[in-house]
Amino acid sequence: MTKKQKKNRNRIIAVLVIFAVLLILDKTGILEPLPWFVVFAIYVVPYTIIGYDVIKKAAINISHGQVFDENFLMMIATFGAFGIQEYSEALAVMLFYQIGELFQSVAVGKSRQSITELMSIAPESANLLDEEGNVSEVDPEEVSVGDLLLVRAGEKIPVDGSVIEGESFIDTAALTGESVPRKVAPGDSVISGCVNGEGILKVRVEKAYEDSTVSKILELVENASNKKSRMENFITRFARYYTPIVTIGALLLAVIPGVTGALAWSDSIRRACIFLIVSCPCALVISVPLGFFGGIGASSKLGVLVKGSNYLESVSKVNTVVFDKTGTITKGEFKVTETFVDPEARINEAQLLKMAAHGESLSNHPIARSICQAYQEGMYQNAPQSLDNSLIDNTQTKEVSGHGIASVYEGKELLLGNAALLTDYGISFSQLDNAGTIVYVGYDGKYLGAVVISDVIKETAKDAIRALKESGVKNTVMLTGDREKAARDVAQKVGVDQVIAELLPADKVSRVEKMLSSLDNDNKLAFVGDGINDAPVLMRADVGIAMGSLGSDAAIEAADVVIMDDDISKIASVIAIARKTMRIVKENIVFALGVKLIILVLGALGLTTMWLAVFGDVGVAVIAILNSMRALKYENK
Repeated sequence: MTKKQKKNRNRIIAVLVIFAVLLILDKTGILEPLPWFVVFAIYVVPYTIIGYDVIKKAAINISHGQVFDENFLMMIATFGAFGIQEYSEALAVMLFYQIGELFQSVAVGKSRQSITELMSIAPESANLLDEEGNVSEVDPEEVSVGDLLLVRAGEKIPVDGSVIEGESFIDTAALTGESVPRKVAPGDSVISGCVNGEGILKVRVEKAYEDSTVSKILELVENASNKKSRMENFITRFARYYTPIVTIGALLLAVIPGVTGALAWSDSIRRACIFLIVSCPCALVISVPLGFFGGIGASSKLGVLVKGSNYLESVSKVNTVVFDKTGTITKGEFKVTETFVDPEARINEAQLLKMAAHGESLSNHPIARSICQAYQEGMYQNAPQSLDNSLIDNTQTKEVSGHGIASVYEGKELLLGNAALLTDYGISFSQLDNAGTIVYVGYDGKYLGAVVISDVIKETAKDAIRALKESGVKNTVMLTGDREKAARDVAQKVGVDQVIAELLPADKVSRVEKMLSSLDNDNKLAFVGDGINDAPVLMRADVGIAMGSLGSDAAIEAADVVIMDDDISKIASVIAIARKTMRIVKENIVFALGVKLIILVLGALGLTTMWLAVFGDVGVAVIAILNSMRALKYENK
């Protein structure tokens, strides 16, 4: 509880005690012999203590032309109660209104806590290392790309970079929601906002602070509240027209029965006051945005950033999820999975891989690196191997554009590439139909065999697809530029319903647009991607979901939802959170309007009291707010 909240609590307790004493004096008849102006003065003192801020806000808002708000309604209603000498009810209305406001402020504070915790990831300083090894403490914004930083145990990593010295375990929970620390060593990338658990790390800066992960996250969180859902916009518009209408209705209820003689003036004013108190729309105005804020907070605890409540509303309606393959369903890490030796070749699998690795040793292509890595890790020798540069003639190695590499191995021509490469060189062979990328090997004019490289499927991918289907998602689709065979193999392993392969980036957009045209307004399409080429599709989809850890800046910028640790199994969790949030918001609207409508009718007919009107305002608001806070709680199953 903040200092301001504690001050308000103490003020409420003091006035509550005074009010209790006054009620006892009133019921025992002690106040009855006193002149009305003395009793008025006795009640005005505690009323002023408890209600001065409400009256002040109402006066300020009126001076600014903002007349119809809850402060104005409370002020007019209590003034009216004083006017008909219902002093205890006037004090009670203001007292219980303030109790409700205290509950609201505490509830809002709790709902903001998860977001506040996320905001605390911002590093306060960076330890800059100079060429002589001296350390100086600077603002993270002063750090430049290429600088060296020292990160001690317990300190936050200030900017994105790579470890050049030291080993440690870093805590990524604040960003990714992952509770298990991640080990880092020289060569590993680290992102800002993570906490160094042990040891000392030297980190080379790869991104300026404004481009670092932590800065991007804070910017997304700060802007989230600016993007309201359709329901929030409806409530804002509703309150704008609703409050003046009920105020005019209360005025007519106070004047017409009194003028026509249908009711005594005191009775008509009492009914008007009840009408004003119960008509306050704060239960809706506060609880609906609070519900969405709670949903965004629950998502952030899982390590998922939702950029606004409008996107959370769209997520709740998702029934089709479209995935990019590489970097989303798969890790984007190529590995040698199989090798095939031609029966007529007089070599074994280990020799074939050795030749392929030496031939690819000069290339930086991911496929080339995966072949070299498989050989160096001793895929068939069960022991680490080293590349022998003397076996390859570097001067005669050349890249055949779009086909592969032609080289010289131990004095004879070595070909490594696709089927077209061997065909161009006149080497006869039988094509393989395996999933993955196939590198054919030709040597000295003969076909030796092939190496199959496949992208590694994420461990959570299969469970993620199953969880989506269990959550009610009707259709899962995978779009990829990969070969049909490789794409279908991945889709079959993870359980995706539909596969569309061999697409260009522009083809992905047209495919998504075609799918969007077949959906109605109650169903939404989400696209999940990570690369620069996915940015146009992320923007075009109803909901764009990007990978935050390894995803490109363009994809993160274009997306509506960002998964910080790239775990696609969290998509089903976010959909569940969004649907729960929408359910809570709708419950609050129906409950608040229903109770208020009943009490408004009863009040107009003179069948209720100001006490019930106070419940219709403060009580309903507190119940709706407590219901909204349920959106914060989500157990990730």
